[in-house]
Parts: sequence; C-alpha cells; structure tokens
Amino acid sequence: MMDKTRRAVILLSGGLDSATVLAIARSSGFACHALSFDYGQRHSAELDAAARVAARQGAVEHRVFKLDLAMFGGSALTDSRIAVPEQASTGIPVTYVPARNTIMLSIALAWAEVLESRDIFIGVNAVDYSGYPDCRPEYIASFETMANLATKAGVEGKQLHVHTPLMQLGKAQIIRLGTELGVDYNATVSCYQADAAGRACGVCDSCRLRRQGFIEAGVADATRYVASPE
Repeated sequence: MMDKTRRAVILLSGGLDSATVLAIARSSGFACHALSFDYGQRHSAELDAAARVAARQGAVEHRVFKLDLAMFGGSALTDSRIAVPEQASTGIPVTYVPARNTIMLSIALAWAEVLESRDIFIGVNAVDYSGYPDCRPEYIASFETMANLATKAGVEGKQLHVHTPLMQLGKAQIIRLGTELGVDYNATVSCYQADAAGRACGVCDSCRLRRQGFIEAGVADATRYVASPE
C-alpha cells in the first residue's frame, strides 16, 4: 500500500533504469513524486517517455524542470557539434554531461525539503555505468553527507537518504527485477539520439547496453529502432 506520508522524489529520465527505480520505490510503499529535466538534451522523446512511465506506474505527480545546460555544452548530449559515439570507448565518454547528477540531485533535494520528504531515488549504476564519475557509490555517499549538512531538515535531525537500488546490478538483473515489478519497458526511451518518434539508433553506448541486457535477461526486447540493429 502506498503511504502518502512517506513521500519520495524520484529522478525519472524516461529510460530503463529510472523506470525500474520508480517501480522499486512504489513497491516499497512510497508516494512517488517524479522529477524529470528538460536540460537541453538532444531530443525530447525521453521526456515523453518519462510522462508515460510516471502515469502508468502511479506517480503522485510528475514535474519537468527546465534548465539550459546546452548553454555550456561540453557533452555530446548537449552540444550538436559533438557527435554521439557509435563505437565502444574507454574512459569517461563524450556523452558525460558536466555536473549533471550534482545539479539534478540538488534540485531534487530542494523539492524533497518542500515536500518534507527524507528520500530521493536515483537510478545510478556502478556496473553498467558507461564510465560516468557521478554514478559511483562514493559520489552518492558524499552528496548525501553534503545534503544533510546543507539543509534545514538535515540540521534539525531529519536525515535525508539518497537511494540507489540499482547500484550493484547489471543491466540484465535490472531488467529481470523490473519485469517482476510490472515495468512496461516499451514505454521507455534509453537512446542518446532517439528520433522524434522515440525510435532508438541502436548503435550508441546506451542502446548497446540496453540490447545486451535484454538478451542476457532472456526477456523479449520490444525497443523500436530507426533501423534493425545487427
């Protein structure tokens, strides 16, 4: 049963991971307030997907926060002059958006305080994490420490927790878990360069991880592609 006194802010991108996190939070009894970001990313298909996921999974509300990280660029996701890589790479990829999780978690923290919530959920993952530094356990632990030092709620002893239920799971494990929780992955969009209809490119890092995850999970992948992936 959902307990409306146990509010949680869920960072919801519209992708596979965040949809699973929303399902986990709901199954844990939280009243889920979903938060997405229109941050100047390459496409809006993921925001359409986030709205679908929030509605289908019974979020109490879904808000989209607009900010323009494209003003700075520096990432293939926010600067059209930088191509999204279509081959596997090593190190921190050009799809890393500088400080993105720090910015988004900070805004989620502000909303959580207003909601008198002590819980934020985010779908970061240290296994299939594409090399992003702000998806690591030590980063999340440091942010949580900062949050409890920097907020009225934290100073007054109302400790806030940043939940990362997918942190140690591989993509196949995430898909199996989400399937058990009834997540409709057809509603999600993971591709870095999806078209206006939400069809995936099939060749970016996110598409490769997603496709391999479905194969390893033994779950049918109904992802719509611009062209059939090899």
